[in-house]
Amino acid sequence: MKILEWIGLAIQAAIGYNLVFPVFLLLIYGLRKVVTSRRPATGGGLPDYGIIVTAYEYTAQLPAVVGSLLQLNYDRYHVYVVADKCDISNLRFPTDKVLLLRPEEVLGSNTRSHFYAIRRFVRPHTHLTIIDSDNLTDPQYLNELNVYFNRGYEAVQGVREAKNLDTTYACLDAARDIYYHFYDGKVLFGAGSSATLAGSGMAFSTALYEKVLGQLDVTGAGFDKVLQEGIVSRGYRIAFAEKAIVYDEKTTGSDQLVKQRARWINTWFKYFAYGFKILFKGIARFSLNQVLFGLVLLRPPLFIFLLLSVFFMLLNLLIAPVLSLVWLIGLVVFVLGFYISLKSSPTDPKIYQSLVNIPKFMFYQLTALVNARRANKISVATRQEDKTQG
Repeated sequence: MKILEWIGLAIQAAIGYNLVFPVFLLLIYGLRKVVTSRRPATGGGLPDYGIIVTAYEYTAQLPAVVGSLLQLNYDRYHVYVVADKCDISNLRFPTDKVLLLRPEEVLGSNTRSHFYAIRRFVRPHTHLTIIDSDNLTDPQYLNELNVYFNRGYEAVQGVREAKNLDTTYACLDAARDIYYHFYDGKVLFGAGSSATLAGSGMAFSTALYEKVLGQLDVTGAGFDKVLQEGIVSRGYRIAFAEKAIVYDEKTTGSDQLVKQRARWINTWFKYFAYGFKILFKGIARFSLNQVLFGLVLLRPPLFIFLLLSVFFMLLNLLIAPVLSLVWLIGLVVFVLGFYISLKSSPTDPKIYQSLVNIPKFMFYQLTALVNARRANKISVATRQEDKTQG
């Protein structure tokens, strides 16, 4: 009986630490800001970027995407639009800074599209950056990436801000992104680890990208999970550039939300074990970067550990009231941490107003959990009414 009790407590601890871990990271981040200085610039020439835009089946937003890229306040770049399984008969980009590519055979994979572009680079670009087919870029995007490349980093994640806040779901999706950008980006990087990758708005030295993914054939959602594992496992840090902004299309309807989250949940279950690999490697190497990053990768999606936390709090009311109080304190700490992330970021008032609908948002994510096993059958196309990641 005692063994079962200890197992139960271990399970609760494994779930409960996720409630307070973000605030623990925030404390490390604050201490490091006090005792450390910024990494100095290493000099060198300006990076030459290959900007890769991938589209699958749908091209309606590509003119706007390319139009925003051509407004970048930077000269050394070339845009590669990979239109996989697309009708490109009406696509025209009257500039020699854009190369429109339509693969002869369907690729059906982000990484295949990326390497299709890399093999057709018009010149040997030192760096590449990946943009979704519905993203718009801030004019200073490349200049802000350069801040970190000039300090010697070889991988940088920017910020994906909301392009649309026209529905409750879009606002809640944006709130979730703000939370993750703050803790898994700014705070995690500032604490001495690496920012997690978001699938787009990210950039790498071309050599590093080819080293990590060149011998792999990653299909389905989650290429960014494979990529970040390969980078951090090799001892690199992924920098977070909070001023390198791309504007991202947010979820607008419940059906879209369920499809999108089903793919993301499927991806977490598929790749979360990378967290153990990086964690144990970090312990063996005394690497703060790998230890913290491994712990972050082991964290379940927000709604899963929040619902489990509420369940354990209610269950302990019947069997261990003191533990129930501990769970309540943990939930309060999490809510405080979530509030800190919103207040520390430029958060639109619409997002605050949408928070009352979190229970409905979580219900649809539970529906997505049920559909997660068949998530890879959902189209990988990125379009306004069916936004997917990976």
